[in-house]
Amino acid sequence: MKKELVKARIQEIGIFPGIRVHSAKQALYSAETLYAAGIPIAEITMTVPGGVEVIRELALKFPDMVVGAGTVLDVETAKQCLDAGARFITSTGLVADVMETTLKASVVAIPGALTPTEVIACWKRGADFVKIFPVASVGGDLYIRSLKLPLPQINLIAAGGVNPQNAIDFILAGSTALGVGTELLPKDAILKRQDHRIHELARRFLGYVSEGRSYS
Repeated sequence: MKKELVKARIQEIGIFPGIRVHSAKQALYSAETLYAAGIPIAEITMTVPGGVEVIRELALKFPDMVVGAGTVLDVETAKQCLDAGARFITSTGLVADVMETTLKASVVAIPGALTPTEVIACWKRGADFVKIFPVASVGGDLYIRSLKLPLPQINLIAAGGVNPQNAIDFILAGSTALGVGTELLPKDAILKRQDHRIHELARRFLGYVSEGRSYS
């Protein structure tokens, strides 16, 4: 899947699920369940045991899934994820050498940032999206709105505090996509394999994105 298509898919779906679980088996289940629910995007964080192999398996099994790596903090890990088929690399902050490696591979780069200075630094280095994390601690959707006013050309992904109560507000504020974790993938729903529950949450979050965009 080419880089431009990956970017377009993330923008189209508007949900950027972060999968941070305790085992590779749970990660695979989470990604596959979201895929079946209409969210073919999965960020497999490198805190997941065997995360690189999870990416490899998903990339092979679902060629049209936008699967990538999260919390990538060093070049060696980035290269392993890219070799496994990661279609994007994201970090909690701006890790310059990881981002450079990602861009050289013509893969979508999504560094993390918080302040305007950090956001601009990511953009100047060629970021495709900038993940604003942890957004809830600095004003939530109002902070996204404040960033978008002077920086409308930068695609922002709000993450760290997005929930059903504020999801629409983040879209209205200008978020390109919503970074969502346990609000979309509750730990007990994963443990109990409650497909129906995750499907319903996916339907709701997709609805929040659609409703928010309908007002713009």
